Amino acid sequence: MKKRELIQAVAIHTDVDNKTAAKLVEGTIDVILATVAKGDVVNISGFAKFAKIKRPARIGRNPATGEQIKIAAKTVAKVTALKGFKDIALGKAPAPKINTKRPAAPAPAKKAAAKPAAKKAVKKAAPKKAAPKKAAKKGAKKK
Repeated sequence: MKKRELIQAVAIHTDVDNKTAAKLVEGTIDVILATVAKGDVVNISGFAKFAKIKRPARIGRNPATGEQIKIAAKTVAKVTALKGFKDIALGKAPAPKINTKRPAAPAPAKKAAAKPAAKKAVKKAAPKKAAPKKAAKKGAKKK
């Protein structure tokens, strides 16, 4: 599912227009990104935990030669799926039901004295004549 499809699904499920759903989804993503960039952890219970982790410098080994190498300290992004998400993804718990169809819009009220039916012009479509088929014969080549 792409971002556009996610926005459409959220709009249908929450019964809001696509523009509002787009603002909500993009706003949620922006808040998560800004908070994690600051160094704080975002924990959406039952879904996922987003964090910025600092890894210290360490000594590692080159697998080809076996010699020791220094691995520099670095900062990484870490996303951890939580128990609720894992249970649903692995089929241990039922997935939540979502709306897949928009509710039907109410029909506009008809005006009683709009126009009399007698004034409506009814156009009859003239029957179309079949176009004559041209007999396309390829002539023999002239010498």
